[in-house]
Amino acid sequence: MAQGGKRQAKSHYVCRSCGASFPKWAGQCSECHAWNALEENLVPPAAASGGRFAGYAGAISAQVLALAAVEIEHEARSPTDSAELDRVLGGGLVEGSVVLIGGDPGIGKSTLLIQTLARLSVSLRTLYVSGEESPRQISLRAKRLELPADDLRLLPETCVERIIAAAEREHPQVMVVDSIQTMYTELLQSAPGSVSQVREATAQLVHFAKRSGTAVFLVGHVTKEGSLAGPRVLEHMVDCVLYFEGEAGSQFRLIRTIKNRFGAVNELGVFAMTDKGLKEVSNPSAIFLSRQAEAVPGSVILVTREGTRPLLVEVQALVDESPLANPRRVTLGLEQNRLSMLLAVLHRHGGIGMFDQDVYVNVVGGVRITETASDLAVLMAALSSLRDRPLDHGLVVFGEVGLTGEIRPVPNGQERLREAAKHGFKRAIVPRGNRPKQEMEGLEVIAVENLAEVLEI
Repeated sequence: MAQGGKRQAKSHYVCRSCGASFPKWAGQCSECHAWNALEENLVPPAAASGGRFAGYAGAISAQVLALAAVEIEHEARSPTDSAELDRVLGGGLVEGSVVLIGGDPGIGKSTLLIQTLARLSVSLRTLYVSGEESPRQISLRAKRLELPADDLRLLPETCVERIIAAAEREHPQVMVVDSIQTMYTELLQSAPGSVSQVREATAQLVHFAKRSGTAVFLVGHVTKEGSLAGPRVLEHMVDCVLYFEGEAGSQFRLIRTIKNRFGAVNELGVFAMTDKGLKEVSNPSAIFLSRQAEAVPGSVILVTREGTRPLLVEVQALVDESPLANPRRVTLGLEQNRLSMLLAVLHRHGGIGMFDQDVYVNVVGGVRITETASDLAVLMAALSSLRDRPLDHGLVVFGEVGLTGEIRPVPNGQERLREAAKHGFKRAIVPRGNRPKQEMEGLEVIAVENLAEVLEI
């Protein structure tokens, strides 16, 4: 029994494979015989002392509300002084929100957050919690980036309880925790970075954010597969999940929204890494369209859509005779299995086989295309490379290709066409269902219904 009659939370170990519970950790689960599957979990004090229905009496006081009686208040958003970051956040920071941002090491997570926090510190109370870097390192970075750091508060700490106690004294409106994998709670005995420590530390920080109204940024490490390290429940606990993307040798950095309770998902923010930090790119289409002066085989412009933003990107294909028994199918920025399916459709409904050819497809600029509107662009780029015939330099395409050879419409066709016309393109090949009701000035729209019509063009 603790002082004052309060019981402390106890811990037990649960197998993540079969769910069996044990009072002590062991290398192998005695129920399902899985190795290294026991994870430490907390047992609430009431449940630890009173059996299965302990704590039920305390739950009786919970209040049930009618949905119509809930008062709806407009969520006030604080702009971050970065239009691209505001875009992926859904319009700005929401009071009490928790944002998890992940990415490869060195891609710019800490740089972006120290820039954002330094600019916000002019008008808001901010706190930067560092579990990886010393205050000297952070100060040197701020000076190198020429940031207004006079009002930015630093806290080098890894214990969650001490962080929350310091935050309750400081009353920050925006707080950054870098990174969540270095944090630990005194309630658990496992090492920082373990599944149970990450889950419990995040739960305490989320509870603090909701209780105090502080907007919290959590920096998360990623695994070698590119997903956030730690339990999958981590992404369910937070309000917004952002992923940093970018090629190793490229100066451009992309931030993609994977989850957002206060805005649209799949929004894309584009930044350029410079010697003064991350600079936002307001017109990314102009950067991704830095093409050769003359038309070349295997290149076509795709009008894709990321969140609410239409984006023009170049799709390149290289088709070459294969010396292998199984020709290669390689994609960068696209799904590889979909390329194999599209080549099968081209052979079945277009009579053009590439079963003895290596096919390489690349999206220029490190952009990752997840929508099916890229199907038509991939096939046209591959055909152009196979026949060694360049496509029109002023041509844009988009459309989904079905297994029966039909060209299916895609969402927001009008906005895609307006974006193409704004950048000076003269022709567009689109699905018949996306044909505009009125002619667009300076843009010839060619509507197609199936793959045969595309081959004729």
